[in-house]
Amino acid sequence: MTKLILKAPLDGWSTPLEEVPDAAFAQRMLGDGLAIDPTSATLHSPCDGEIVAIAAANHALTLRAAAGVEILLHVGLDTVKLGGKGFEPLVRQGARVTAGEPLLRFDLDALARAAPSLLTPVIVMEGAGIAVVSRQLNRAVRVGDVILEIEAQGARVESLGAREGVEISKQLVVIFEHGIHARPAARLANSIKGFSAEVVVLVRGKKANARSGVALMALGVQRGEEITVTAVGSDALAALAALEAALIEAQESRAAKPVSRFEVHTALAEQDKNRDTGRDPHRDIDDSRIIHAVIASRGLAVGRAAHLTRPEPQVAEAGAGIPREAAELTRARAAVKSRMEGLAATASGATREVLEAHLAFIDDTALVEAAEGWIARGKSAGYAWRQAVNDSVAELRGIGDTRVRERIDDLNDLSSQVLLALAGRSASYELPEHAIVLADELLPSQFVSIASEPIAGVCVAGGGPTSHVAILAAAMGVPMLVAAGSTILAIPEGAQLVLDAEAGTLLTDPDSSEVSAAQATLERRRASRASELALAQEECRTADGLRIEMFANVGSLADARAAVEQGAEGCGLLRTEFLFLDRETPPDEAYQTEQYQIIADVLSGKTLVIRTLDTGGDKPIRYLPMPHEDNPALGLRGVRTSLWRPDLLRTQLRAVLSVNPPQQCRVMLPMITSAAEIRAVRELLDEVALELGRAARMPLGIMVETPAAALIAESLAAEADFL
Repeated sequence: MTKLILKAPLDGWSTPLEEVPDAAFAQRMLGDGLAIDPTSATLHSPCDGEIVAIAAANHALTLRAAAGVEILLHVGLDTVKLGGKGFEPLVRQGARVTAGEPLLRFDLDALARAAPSLLTPVIVMEGAGIAVVSRQLNRAVRVGDVILEIEAQGARVESLGAREGVEISKQLVVIFEHGIHARPAARLANSIKGFSAEVVVLVRGKKANARSGVALMALGVQRGEEITVTAVGSDALAALAALEAALIEAQESRAAKPVSRFEVHTALAEQDKNRDTGRDPHRDIDDSRIIHAVIASRGLAVGRAAHLTRPEPQVAEAGAGIPREAAELTRARAAVKSRMEGLAATASGATREVLEAHLAFIDDTALVEAAEGWIARGKSAGYAWRQAVNDSVAELRGIGDTRVRERIDDLNDLSSQVLLALAGRSASYELPEHAIVLADELLPSQFVSIASEPIAGVCVAGGGPTSHVAILAAAMGVPMLVAAGSTILAIPEGAQLVLDAEAGTLLTDPDSSEVSAAQATLERRRASRASELALAQEECRTADGLRIEMFANVGSLADARAAVEQGAEGCGLLRTEFLFLDRETPPDEAYQTEQYQIIADVLSGKTLVIRTLDTGGDKPIRYLPMPHEDNPALGLRGVRTSLWRPDLLRTQLRAVLSVNPPQQCRVMLPMITSAAEIRAVRELLDEVALELGRAARMPLGIMVETPAAALIAESLAAEADFL
């Protein structure tokens, strides 16, 4: 038996886990321990060990101690949503640390304002033979005070290290709300793409290849279930750590659709009106004309019925030879992938997440291998792909989980898109103005296609409120009802309808007064929305007349368009990383210039502050391998990476200087720590301007985001045009 002593990683007040306002910790889903309400802003190691995982948002890390005991240190609650802001890791993954060694600095004041709680759980992760035998609770603690005593019955297998071919297993608890459904499954599969180890997930006697999102979904893992992850290979330990980190990230990332003020005001006004009159909006309507359904995306629509069916390409069973059919399948998948990547590049928020989940499935290991198996038996590419998808669909249908079953639509969508690509066709739809789309089921790709036109609303016979189509509808502001039943399929084409996705009803055959009332409500909402947007376009001033410019942070073309629509007076930070990620080579000058120019044009002459590439540390790029550093957080990051690779910086500066009109743009530098860094970039910027014949000097500013920059801000201000 091994005894392990854990010391306080922070100054503060020790608290029982039961008092942590998060079920994952309070109910010990991840393991036992305690929490500390911190009064200091540096996280220290509670014992000797190895850093096996650092969260992408830098808010949490996992330490492996003696006997394979793993300790999770999680600074604050819901701090993953800060995206790393306010955190500065002081160690790297894989580092050996000693008790009391600083691991992470964080901005205590900023977290206090941004996070729902600063309580920092110290969790001894679940494992066989591991038990907390004593703990110090409800008392003030200082760094180094003993807080937990642990007993471990022998070393666990994953503590063996990464010996060649070793098998490593670990038990993990799934705590995200809806279990392993499409997006978490895709995230988990993507997390181990860069590793050679074979990784398998086991639960309830079933197992799945962790590289296949479809196979992971088919396990039907529910919230609170324990899974066993087994990895075999020379990098098994690293692969398992990456999957565990992705699991934690997926569990903490919960996206919610924001509700605008005009939506809240309108809803309250409607409630008040109904309350004042005592009127039920459907009380006096003949029930035979009302179809009740489930609300997927709120809103109101008045329009004409337009039925939509899914295209079903015919496929031959027999193939024309294995090489040809394999090549055809590869071509069709590539065509669909290219189209989805194009849509994802211009999307944002939930829409982008859905498209990225589909992108993961188009290359899904299990689907592709199954299709290749059918081709090897002499079948055509279309027959092979459809059969592979149908087999996966049949497996998902057997799972007693509504959310997982809803992913069947996603697989059917992929099936249809690839089959259409094989046939050399694409889905196209012609819908009347103000169409209320009716369908037995609606696929995400169909919705994206029809939503490019101004449809009024959607009602489907099946589906569910957590389907990807429902998420897309909510993201695009299209009122939608689901699970309406087959009755809607008998509604005549072109019939007048009122879709109320606030009450969950579809009113068929409305009379003129009912249509007029619904249209009046819609007009009030449009007027309210238009008024808000008009006010947003005006100059922002305080009550005493002080002018305040409202700029937006932008990370894509879609962000820029949304910002302008919402009244942004410029872009205060264009995060250029979106041009550099998910590529095999860096973007050239022409491509960067084109992308910057498009965003500048969207801003219509308003100020555009372009931040140079911010990479390194927690933002790696595959074609930009960094030299080994004991502490990457303090090494090549931000502007230091750009100065290390001046060829990339020169190309980016040339692209920025090529945007017209030139006075619209400014350059901003990330992670500045000295005036010398500003001078070095200024020299290169002036040199490039001279090459391009630009007479006017482009403003050069910096981000004050490091302690060093804050402390020497006065001297930095002498070098920079803006902070």
